[in-house]
Amino acid sequence: MHERSIAELIAARAAGEFSAADITAAYLDRIDTHADTLNALITRTDAAARERAAALDARADGALAGLPIIHKDIFCTKGVKTSCASRMLDNFIAPYNATVVERLHAAGTVTLGKANMDEFAMGSSNENSFYGAVKNPWNLDFVPGGSSGGSAAAVAAGLAPAATGTDTGGSIRQPAAFCGVTGIKPTYGRVSRYGMIAFASSLDQGGCFARSAEDCAHVLTAMAGFDERDSTSVERDVPDYASQLTGDISGLTIGLPREYFAEGLEAGSREVIDAAIDQMKALGANVVEIDMPHTDLAVSTYYVIAPAEASSNLARFDGVRYGYRCADPVDLDDLYTRSRAEGFGPEVQRRIMMGAYVLSAGYYDAYYLKAQKTRRLIAGDFHDAFAKVDLIAAPVTQAPAFPIGEKADDPVAMYLNDVYTLPASLAGVPGMSVPAGFVDGLPVGLQLIAPWFEEGRLLNAAHSYQQATDWHTRRPPGFE
Repeated sequence: MHERSIAELIAARAAGEFSAADITAAYLDRIDTHADTLNALITRTDAAARERAAALDARADGALAGLPIIHKDIFCTKGVKTSCASRMLDNFIAPYNATVVERLHAAGTVTLGKANMDEFAMGSSNENSFYGAVKNPWNLDFVPGGSSGGSAAAVAAGLAPAATGTDTGGSIRQPAAFCGVTGIKPTYGRVSRYGMIAFASSLDQGGCFARSAEDCAHVLTAMAGFDERDSTSVERDVPDYASQLTGDISGLTIGLPREYFAEGLEAGSREVIDAAIDQMKALGANVVEIDMPHTDLAVSTYYVIAPAEASSNLARFDGVRYGYRCADPVDLDDLYTRSRAEGFGPEVQRRIMMGAYVLSAGYYDAYYLKAQKTRRLIAGDFHDAFAKVDLIAAPVTQAPAFPIGEKADDPVAMYLNDVYTLPASLAGVPGMSVPAGFVDGLPVGLQLIAPWFEEGRLLNAAHSYQQATDWHTRRPPGFE
């Protein structure tokens, strides 16, 4: 059953081949077998899933009726722990559903559990979790990427046909590449952030993982759309993305940014990306080189803006209203200080300190204000590029997944993992990772980037590529 696409699962259930309860039971069995090996889930919701599936069989409705899904543990789920992989929220039971959860529930999905992640979505390896590191199903000694590593690993291992994720600087695309699945980050504002615990509010965007672009199209159609509860949500109609998958990209012009193919891209990954681009050419696309001259500013710009916003957003976790509280505080200062010091992990503390520094008096203009100006230049690069090309193709990462622990003591080396994903996040354009091959048995992803609100074009290009290749159908050994 786990080999079927989302469309096949829905059609088979509608035809009476099996029930929602059958589908749910099959995936819960796989979770029983594999979840602990990967440490991919923080919370399981087996009983609620079985109850939900039975209710759907009694009265089926929704475009995704009976489809099992796993939610990243950053989305609030009513009555279920929502921890953000942090000790700070280890005891937090969300009193409401995030809009993403609400909409997917309305579409008929069955929630199997909550996925492990980097604490408060801060990380590129899924090692920064209060619940321990997630393992890459292709090699258990390697990282799955982050921050949505649990979601990506779960889909790669067949624990669910789809999972939600969030992407602030690459946290969907990078783990999708490392785990060999398809992941899409929509345009900023396309998916509601209501009920998604904030990291960096001007960058955070919800998206999804699945095996194929076609599967992602079904899920994104259900979860996207305007939400009056999110002030950054864009009031714009959401098309049926699956209906836009023609598979035809003949005449499409794809730009290759010279800056993304310069020094730093490892030779094996370069070969995989070049082969993928050759395949796009064979499918009728025109390929041209383009310049995006401010790409080298993306890492420094992001690591000023994101920590600044994080320091503000995470100020609410003070040990007073909800979440972790230190034992026996002697006064209010002690309550604040020890609750935050004990509740947050090292990477979250590091980013809060960085953010507080760049926002402080005397440094705001030199750092935060300047970073906002360079962000505008980076967005201008995309505006200029899309005046000439329909899509941009690039690597997702400089190399495949790295061993667990290899970069844990070097924050700068860890931050550089996001060098190819950060520009699209800063500009707010949609991007995705598409499985494109392997280097030494580890997956490599092709990054596709589209103009603002052109997710349909993005998904169709990926679908066309996947119609001609089988990389997205490969399963990790031991998880067949």
